[in-house]
Amino acid sequence: MKSHVLVSALYVVNGFPATSPLLLVRSCFTTSRLMTLIDSNSIVAKNKSLKLLNSFVLDREASYLCDEYDYVIPYPKTNSWNKSMDCCSWDGVACDGVTNNVISLDLTCSWVRGTLQSASSLLLLRHLRSLNLFGNNFADSYILSNLSAFAKLTHLNLSHSHFLGSIPSEISHLSKLVITGEIPIWLGGISHDTLNILDLSGNLLEGALVLGNNEFNDIFPHWLEAPQLSFLDIQSNKFHGRINLTTFGLSFLALQVLVISNNNFTGRWPMEFFSNTSLVIIDLSNNKFGGPIPLPSPVTFYYAIASNNMIGKVPSLICNFSKLEIIDLSNNGLTGSLPRCLTNFSTILSVLNLQMNYFEGTIPQSFSSRSSLTTLDLSRNRFEGTLPRSLVKCRYMEVLDLSDNQIEDTFPRWLGTLPELKVLILRSNNLKDPLNIPRGAHLFPKLHILDLSNNNFSGPLSTNLIMSLQAIVIGKNGQDNSLYMAQYLGVRSTQSKLYENSVTLTMKGREMELVKILTFLTIIDLSHNFFQGQIPEVIGHLHSLVGLNLSYNHLTGSIPLTLGNLTNLGWLDLSSNKLSGVIPGKLGDLASLGYLNLSTNELTGRIPQDKQLSTFASDSFSENPGLCGTPLPKACPGNAQSPLPSSSSTFACEGHESWFKQKIMWIGYASGIVIGISITYITFETGKPKWLTR
Repeated sequence: MKSHVLVSALYVVNGFPATSPLLLVRSCFTTSRLMTLIDSNSIVAKNKSLKLLNSFVLDREASYLCDEYDYVIPYPKTNSWNKSMDCCSWDGVACDGVTNNVISLDLTCSWVRGTLQSASSLLLLRHLRSLNLFGNNFADSYILSNLSAFAKLTHLNLSHSHFLGSIPSEISHLSKLVITGEIPIWLGGISHDTLNILDLSGNLLEGALVLGNNEFNDIFPHWLEAPQLSFLDIQSNKFHGRINLTTFGLSFLALQVLVISNNNFTGRWPMEFFSNTSLVIIDLSNNKFGGPIPLPSPVTFYYAIASNNMIGKVPSLICNFSKLEIIDLSNNGLTGSLPRCLTNFSTILSVLNLQMNYFEGTIPQSFSSRSSLTTLDLSRNRFEGTLPRSLVKCRYMEVLDLSDNQIEDTFPRWLGTLPELKVLILRSNNLKDPLNIPRGAHLFPKLHILDLSNNNFSGPLSTNLIMSLQAIVIGKNGQDNSLYMAQYLGVRSTQSKLYENSVTLTMKGREMELVKILTFLTIIDLSHNFFQGQIPEVIGHLHSLVGLNLSYNHLTGSIPLTLGNLTNLGWLDLSSNKLSGVIPGKLGDLASLGYLNLSTNELTGRIPQDKQLSTFASDSFSENPGLCGTPLPKACPGNAQSPLPSSSSTFACEGHESWFKQKIMWIGYASGIVIGISITYITFETGKPKWLTR
């Protein structure tokens, strides 16, 4: 008869009674044989009464990553462990029904924090077949080199547990190991200089295999032969060459998620290749695949083949795949007109991104009132004709980008009735006539990015349009507290976030691609049109405005003093107009102003040298014959010749320019605290502002 002895120490963390779960050893032994256990914490067993000086605590934050998984509820399993009970009945512990040996220890998301010692009592559980430490925090711990003590181990999960260092070679001695679950998160953190070869062949892989965001340089891993694998993620590596499609089809029979984006794969996919698969997510983006586009699986909801070399037309058969929620075919060589069914075949399609192709003809007119579209991006194509009036039926539309086409129409004020529209980009088309907005119209309630640049609009700047932009006036973009605009499935977590909106805008006279749209970014660009008359005083009511570009129009009159109320303004471009009068000194109070261009106007008088205005170079004021004073070489009447800028002021200007180039997206946000938070977030998230690229 075997008795079960519990080695434990109880203590309290954050108000919870806790047990040291790994050094709290479940030891099965006979009454005639008493084991004396000694590890680095001086664990001593004596007369069946054992005392352990623990090194682990329970902390909710140790399992914070588990909150991102819908199928896991983090809680301290060891709180239920009681030494007066048979340990085989403890939560997370399983024993062999015949021998009573502990064969499974599952501490998934159990709030465990601490250092795992190389002489841990955990290693006494030599009959273990399954060990799951997923979702805890063993910070500063290395993977135990003597894991080979678990000779019978078949299942091991150390993912999302913050282990450090290299993978011990002794793990290869676990000859019965069947890799399941995700490849441990520590694999992604291993130095690329240390890991030379990763060989997972000869295993019965099932569940998820996640090798994304490393520097693996190899062909596609056909050798995996994992018919039970459901999730394959090898994105953002250096995989290359053609994929053997015959072997692929035989090796991954149960695959549901295929993410191979951001590699250098080549070759073609047969159109019907995915038709008999169970793939719900297909992401082939940012590779070098060519040929016609392959059709998705009947169960696919995420379908992305962006940034490849795909050619040909979009087949009308795509409308048979009614499960699709996100379609991204952008940045390819696709041609022809769009299938008429593409805009109404599905009631759940939320994203349709076809930008940067060679599509032509008119935009389909058949948008449905049952549409769930939130993002429609048809920019950088050759569409012509008028804007489809049925777009007004898309009540959930948030981002509409039809820029860089050949659309001929007037300003679509009817789009202002869309209650969720936040980004409207109509740049570089053939839109014309005045912006006729009725007085008191409640339009565009959530719009915070409006780009009508490079069209043929005329007449005065619409006061009524400006006053209707309540999201910019009040500074609230709905109830969205996210940093970026994105599309989610299910709960909002990193696991369900599938698509992040992007947009191309002109800032500081340069065209920039924002691969992520900051939710607090508020911009109006009406440049390169034929607007006339004065800049309305009410423009000073746009309190949260970050960027304003009115350049290359026929605006007259003086610069309104109310611009000095725009305390969040980061860049202001009024160049190439016919503005007159003096430069308001109140512009110098705009501490966030990082870029100013007043050149090529008819401004007069002395350039104010107060505060922020003193930081700008002469280019900001050039080609205004009536302006004088620093930084221009022209002295003002009655004064001595203005001295050339000192080395210190030159340095300040250069430093200012350099700072702006790096932080162009942040300078418009007035609060230093919010700027700091944004910069810190992006710095730690990406290492550099990758979301702002040329």
